[in-house]
Parts: sequence; C-alpha cells; structure tokens
Amino acid sequence: MPEGIRIGVIGCDVIKRELEKVVANDPDVVHKEYLEYGLHIYPDDLKQKVIEKVNSLQGKVDAVLLGYAICQSLRGITEIVKVPSVMLEGDDCIATILTPQGYEAEKRKCVGTWFSSPGWAEVGIDGAVKELHLDSMVQEGYDPMFFMKMMFEGYQRVLFIDTDVGEKERFESLSRDFADRLELRYEERGASLHLFEKALQSTKALARKAVAKRLEGMATDMASAK
Repeated sequence: MPEGIRIGVIGCDVIKRELEKVVANDPDVVHKEYLEYGLHIYPDDLKQKVIEKVNSLQGKVDAVLLGYAICQSLRGITEIVKVPSVMLEGDDCIATILTPQGYEAEKRKCVGTWFSSPGWAEVGIDGAVKELHLDSMVQEGYDPMFFMKMMFEGYQRVLFIDTDVGEKERFESLSRDFADRLELRYEERGASLHLFEKALQSTKALARKAVAKRLEGMATDMASAK
C-alpha cells in the first residue's frame, strides 16, 4: 500500500483563520504552527525564524505549506530550506487574499486604502502602530492616535475584506471602528481563498514526490542488500 503524505503548516498568525479554513479536517496535515504577526517589520528576523521552523520539521513531514507571502524578505526561501515547501503567491498577506491582480485593482481604485482582513481587523490600532513603526512613540508616553492621524493623512478609506472565516459582524465592527477613529470612509468586499487552496494542492504534490523518492531509495537499498 502506498505510503501516506505528511504536510506541515508554518504560517503567520494574521492569516491563521484563512489557513485553518483551507486545511480543516485534512488528514494529510500533521503539524500546524503560527508565528506572531508583525515579524515582517524585522525582515532578517522573519527570514531566520521561518527557516528555523521549516528546517525543524525535517524528517517529520514530507512538505511544508508556508503560510507567508514574500513579506519583504522571503523571496526564494523555498530554495534554501531543508524541507520541500510552497509559499503563498503575492508580496504580502493582503495580496494572497485578494490575489495580486485584485490587490492592485483595489489600490488603483483608491491609493489611500488601509486593508482590513479579519486578522488585521483583530489587531486593530495597536497592529497599525506596530506596522508603521510608532512603537517607540508609545513607549515614550505619547498618544499613538496623534501620530496615527498624522500618518493616515494620505488615506481615504478602510476596506474590510470578508474571507468567510466566521464572526463577520465582529470583524466588520472592528474595521468600522478603525475607520471611525481615523475619520476614514468604510467599505467592504468579499474574497475567495483560491491562492491558499492552490498552495495546499501544490504542497501535496511536492509531498507525493518526496514520498516516491524515499520509497524508491528504500527499494534500491533493499535490492543492493540482497
């Protein structure tokens, strides 16, 4: 009987819900781990941590679904990790949800857009403070909203992206609150998880190749031992 495949998932916490929806109840997925959001703000640290996490699964899984986009520092990372891996398509997590083409279309529609996926809606103002490198101001006792309003002077809207991962009303409310506090207009749209599903299937194909190669090696060893 053919050997089963073992898939590992290493992803960003900000798209955990989307990843969980795609891999839900999949018997091939034997390991899931999510890293804290915002690591992309420190590109070298992000790259090092992702490499360490993927390499730690060597021998434990046949392939890894890497729940990250390029995120400034991960281009080409699948070529240097020790486990066959597939990453999501796009420059950042919003592109993976909207697709790169859909992302560009929304930015052309309104250049000053803050994209609020369920994960980003949950991290809210605090997440934006971190994203825009305003942490130090907060630590020095300054009101983050003063600096946030300065940083958001060029923005016109908050776009909530419903990825159908549940709790829509809560994420919608959080996104509206974000828009209200920064005096931006609120809009929303839906999105599919096509690129997540595509990446999972590609990961499974890699895993099957890895298993076939391992079985071929075992057969060769057995033949040589006779």
